[in-house]
Amino acid sequence: MSRIGKKVITLAKGVTLTVTPANEVVVKGPKGELRQAIDRDIKIRIEGDEVFVERPTDQIRHRALHGLYRSLLANMIVGVTEGFKRDLELVGVGYRAAVTGQQIDLALGFSHNIIFELPKEIKASATAEKGKNPTISLESNDKQLLGQVASKIRSLRKPEPYKGKGVRYMGEVVRRKAGKSAGK
Repeated sequence: MSRIGKKVITLAKGVTLTVTPANEVVVKGPKGELRQAIDRDIKIRIEGDEVFVERPTDQIRHRALHGLYRSLLANMIVGVTEGFKRDLELVGVGYRAAVTGQQIDLALGFSHNIIFELPKEIKASATAEKGKNPTISLESNDKQLLGQVASKIRSLRKPEPYKGKGVRYMGEVVRRKAGKSAGK
């Protein structure tokens, strides 16, 4: 049996979880509402403030979906109560970021600035302190969307292994390579 799938999910105070007849789970909490379509074979059982995810058989497909949907539901509950935050660091001379509304203006060493449009569910802020690399903070109640947007921003200029320049997650370690060795 799936170790993750059989863990019980505890509903926090102020969070309601409902399953629609179309097998869609709706989680409402203080930070908003999230929806997730569930496979028709996976069953969601609610007893008081505990949620159980159950599968019909031990098929490989059912075992995979069992743990997946349990994790998704747990992340949705955390998202509507606490929310999620992801920080990105811009490493490089002249790399800057400015947030205006739902747009991030990125100067990443190209001949032009990149304007990145954010989804309405994500809030962003940019900070630039003297002596430190500029950072972008992304906040949302949807963990999947937050990770996808952070990954897309990182892909605009991935950290390169020789000088370490690029956009990286806060705390990410970039393996460095030695450059060319000097000639004889």
